[in-house]
Amino acid sequence: MTERLGLLFACLLLPAVAAADLPQAPRPGGIVSIDVGAADTAAPEVTYDGRRVLTMRRDGRWFAVVGVPLDTAPGTIAVATHGDARLIDILEHAYSEQRLTVKNQSYVTPDDAQLERIAREREIIDAALNNFRSIDMDGVALQSPVDGPRSSSFGLRRFFNDQPRSPHKGMDIAADTGTPIRAPRNGVVTATGDYFFNGNTVIVDHGQGLVTMYCHLSDISVAEGASVAAGEPIGAVGATGRVTGPHLHFGTYLNGTAVDPAILLEQ
Repeated sequence: MTERLGLLFACLLLPAVAAADLPQAPRPGGIVSIDVGAADTAAPEVTYDGRRVLTMRRDGRWFAVVGVPLDTAPGTIAVATHGDARLIDILEHAYSEQRLTVKNQSYVTPDDAQLERIAREREIIDAALNNFRSIDMDGVALQSPVDGPRSSSFGLRRFFNDQPRSPHKGMDIAADTGTPIRAPRNGVVTATGDYFFNGNTVIVDHGQGLVTMYCHLSDISVAEGASVAAGEPIGAVGATGRVTGPHLHFGTYLNGTAVDPAILLEQ
């Protein structure tokens, strides 16, 4: 990973150290929080894999909160800051398999026209998920967007009609169609739309690369560009797109990579 990053810095092998209320889950699809120095100067620019990382001030120190990609191999990753590279150990973590039956075969093997649509939508979604809006952050904890049983489906290796597909990059929360979905913290709506796989979707930018995504909605109640406050309704649970029944697909992202929502949700 150090070679791939191409970092020309002195390397320091350090444990991830964080304030007590910052997340610490050093695994693929997890989060590491790192003390990056005294907060007596401007916020440092911290990067991982060439992407800016969320930073915040706590107890007179700067902390970086880094999303670890789901495909990261166990071992060491390099986070660049202050002209050096912090080397962080990532632990092995096994994810299970999930096999689903989808009645509409086009959601498993799309035709050429559908593939073109998927590609267009992917550009919109990726732009929203990779957005970095520089603001002061006071935390990363999220309220639950909807009440209901939470699956532990993040990271599952998925098979649709016995055909392998990409791992699941969110949490499924069971709820009836029409159940209100509420913003888990303040933010700005950066994308809404009816997308091929995701159905009716809302993406909210909470600042510094912390982004949340809500899929399969029956209704969208916010407009792109709107500011939303924590607890404000943004839509309703549904069963649009590639689904087997009504639920909310809830995705959370840091520095453009999907991380397990369970790490960020308030207990």
